[in-house]
Amino acid sequence: MNDENLREIHNNGFTLIRDAVDSANVDILMRACQRALEIDDQVERARSSRGHVYAARNLLDVVPEIQTFWQQGILLDSLKLVLGDAIGLVRVLFFDKPPDRTWALPWHKDTAIAVKDNSGASESFSRPTVKAGVPHVVACDEVLRQMLTLRLHLDEVTDENGPLRVIPGSHVSVESDGVGVENAVAIHAAVGDVLAMRPLITHSSGSSHPGTTRHRRILHLEFAACRELPDGYQWHDFVEPAKQRDASRDLIGTGE
Repeated sequence: MNDENLREIHNNGFTLIRDAVDSANVDILMRACQRALEIDDQVERARSSRGHVYAARNLLDVVPEIQTFWQQGILLDSLKLVLGDAIGLVRVLFFDKPPDRTWALPWHKDTAIAVKDNSGASESFSRPTVKAGVPHVVACDEVLRQMLTLRLHLDEVTDENGPLRVIPGSHVSVESDGVGVENAVAIHAAVGDVLAMRPLITHSSGSSHPGTTRHRRILHLEFAACRELPDGYQWHDFVEPAKQRDASRDLIGTGE
């Protein structure tokens, strides 16, 4: 991530990191995700009315490649630059928009997080739900401002296959409108490009054009700046970079 990317994150709430993941790793991740969707019962699938899987949760435990591919190079550097050194991966989703069974999402912000237990009293969290067997809550702005989402494009994205649209400047709070929907930006990307965005940015996704042959498959990873949450809450998952975990073990072993 260069200085321009960092300015875009700060001012607009998103930036596109070009060529962030090479084609070999994209292929590995694509095959692993498709295999998990086809055969693994632990993966929770969201299906259309016709039965097609268009999204999946709980991939973190069944696709081990997801836990490691971001832990080096430009992605890890970018995460640490934005969130600091104590980062962790807290949730993973997979989206598939096939050419013959398209779908769309209305304007929204990503305010729900996955936690171990959502039953505790809190002024920072509300609206407890269970998604795919995992407790979730809606988090306050303070928590969400300490998060960053990386969306890895497994397919080229153009206007044909229903790109994500974002409203610059709408990431400041849950109430912020940014520059307005009339100035929304469509995210066009090549295979291996990564969209870094704040969860509070307002975004939507349109339908693919009729007759297109393009898929739009996305690996969506959410990161937090630290392991701690307010009011005794805990992240459902918190995957630290390997070197960070090793350093923690060394400190424990030496009594520091």
